[in-house]
Amino acid sequence: MRPDGSGPPQGVDPGKASVARMYDAMLGGDHNFAIDREAVAAFTAIDPQVRTLARANRAFLGRAVRFLVDAGVRQFIDLGSGIPTQGNVHEVAQAASPGAKVVYVDNDPVAVAHSEALLAGNPDAAIVAADIRKPEDVLSSPQVRGLMDFRQPIAVLMITILHFVTPEEDPAGIVAAFRDAVPTGSWLALTHATDEDRPDTAAAVGQLYRSRATSPVTARSRQQIRSLFDGFELVEPGLVHVPLWRPEAADDIPENPAQYWVYAGVGRKDS
Repeated sequence: MRPDGSGPPQGVDPGKASVARMYDAMLGGDHNFAIDREAVAAFTAIDPQVRTLARANRAFLGRAVRFLVDAGVRQFIDLGSGIPTQGNVHEVAQAASPGAKVVYVDNDPVAVAHSEALLAGNPDAAIVAADIRKPEDVLSSPQVRGLMDFRQPIAVLMITILHFVTPEEDPAGIVAAFRDAVPTGSWLALTHATDEDRPDTAAAVGQLYRSRATSPVTARSRQQIRSLFDGFELVEPGLVHVPLWRPEAADDIPENPAQYWVYAGVGRKDS
């Protein structure tokens, strides 16, 4: 829906589920269609804790942003940012450091429309309608050039987005393009689905996305995900299952972390 509830934005196919709207539905949001909720129901039939996983991923984003602010970062590029929900990057970053600058990037018209409405009147945050598979379009956009100071560290956030990039679309090359564009002292925060812990689940999820959604999913091994951090030095605890990255309380550590089949990590560009 448009932010004013008048119907889907131009270019949206309400008969095909989208990644951004499915994630919104998993998090309990209102900006999704029946087709997205049906896909999430099918997803839940494969893995009943999918909503728990989505919330764990969202919680990691908040922890990572707060960590990065504590590390001195005041600039964020959130790639594949999705539909605005509680705990957005700019809300977390600007609460911790007023004046922190955030550029969101998404190619889903619903996500862009809602982001534009949410960010109206916020001079330190903006949304770019672009595809991360074309880093040059993102990096040359007026929003990025207007808000980001490439002489100062920038945090690039790739939260559950690269598993929607196929091998032919070169996810490592996409990461490298952003890495090479930002200065030394910049950061990468990333989460990515893995096919190592629950290969049958990963295969079934991949098939579901191919049949129902606008973006197929490619789960990867831990080593393949680790290689995406080429040129970045991972901080402790390294690349781990998403709830294990610097949990805020002992109760937040699950009994079986491998049930959360998403890896998370944060790395710094040191040279």
